[in-house]
Amino acid sequence: MSTYLIGDIQGCESAFTRLLEKISFSPSRDTVYLLGDLVNRGPASADVLRRCMALGDSIKPILGNHDLHLLASAYGVRKPGKRDTLQSILQAPDRDALLHWVSQQPLVRYLENSQGQSLLMVHAGVLPQWTVHETLHLADEVHQQVKGENLSQFLQHMYGNLPNKWDPQLTGADRLRVIVNALTRIRFCTPEGEMDFESSESAEAAPEGLIPWFECPGRKTADTTIAFGHWSTLGLMQRPHLMALDTGCIWGGCLSAIELGSDFNERTLHQVHCEQAQKPGK
Repeated sequence: MSTYLIGDIQGCESAFTRLLEKISFSPSRDTVYLLGDLVNRGPASADVLRRCMALGDSIKPILGNHDLHLLASAYGVRKPGKRDTLQSILQAPDRDALLHWVSQQPLVRYLENSQGQSLLMVHAGVLPQWTVHETLHLADEVHQQVKGENLSQFLQHMYGNLPNKWDPQLTGADRLRVIVNALTRIRFCTPEGEMDFESSESAEAAPEGLIPWFECPGRKTADTTIAFGHWSTLGLMQRPHLMALDTGCIWGGCLSAIELGSDFNERTLHQVHCEQAQKPGK
């Protein structure tokens, strides 16, 4: 029985299949956690979703910004952009089933092992003011909107960069937008946790006044292992309490899986190389 974490697939079904074959994945024995952005930009988003659905409870995804963008496109809130490759889902005969499955997935997942270690899985990041408990609670606030009858209304107010910092007194659409942006879009922020959405450079090329979210001083989740994707220019990063797993599959990089040992610091890396699906860009 093995547990794996896999980074951003983004519609690259061939690479996903090859990676599952490489790790000898068995749905009756193993569990795979997908760190968001299952769809978009790659050539076979619908097939990625169908494979995940067919594998049942052995596949446990979280939602990324591209997965939420799929829902917004399906509900007519945003038109698919020139770089989007969502038509295989939006025009699929099983469109409704695919979209429903996506809408039922959470934004955060959490594990504890027998040694009392904890693992928090998010797509992009966590604001420094949030504890693990608060992160789970806030993510569930959004999850209730996405999986419920208010999805269309929620999506209409989801886009936007403001507010760009957390205030526990926030309510309504502003509150939900900050939570979504932190969990699915953040890369850089100020030391105080004010989010930036313009920069997608590597961590070493942080714009003046900004730092990677995980470097924020006093971050309340610093003692919890966090696994995330989203940041292809960051690439693979492994630290005692940090795992970054977006290794640029759609840009011609790799699709990466980390196999967890009984200790969350016992990790085995598995990778497959990918054919470039799009030219690098934001």
